[in-house]
Amino acid sequence: MAKPVNEFMPLSAAVLTVSDSRDAASDSSGDYLREALTGAGHEVLDHALVRDDRYRIRAVVSSWIASADVQVVLINGGTGFNSKNSTPEALLPLFDREIEGFGELFRMISWEEIGSATLQSRAVGGIANQTLIFAVPGSTSACQIAWERIIREQLDARTRPCNFVSHLKKS
Repeated sequence: MAKPVNEFMPLSAAVLTVSDSRDAASDSSGDYLREALTGAGHEVLDHALVRDDRYRIRAVVSSWIASADVQVVLINGGTGFNSKNSTPEALLPLFDREIEGFGELFRMISWEEIGSATLQSRAVGGIANQTLIFAVPGSTSACQIAWERIIREQLDARTRPCNFVSHLKKS
């Protein structure tokens, strides 16, 4: 039986850090996102750290999209304008539907913190196989902005007038 729309529904998530310089001990952004998810009542089923390579990124995310259990994927890193950054290129072919407003809203909010440098943020969001995917810059402050000002509410079934929970696969 479906839960009433005004009741919190914990989701199952995975977190991916994309970085050529971080390791598990220095992954503060990935740590932040995992703690934010669990602190909000969601479950982190998996996490990974991969080099900034579109095919490695795509392989990890594809496995989570194909999983019957993963409903949300949060990715940090690889979204800058540097020629090595390839997260958007890895993700866009996977999306069934892009969430154009996510990148726009993230840049609008980031303007308050970093001014015109926000032009170089290529934050993206989309849905693939009923799995919600958000990719944000790799700095912990960018992850905090994305989580606290956008993502947290959109993962909560009680958020009105709309949220993404009803669009996700049932775990």
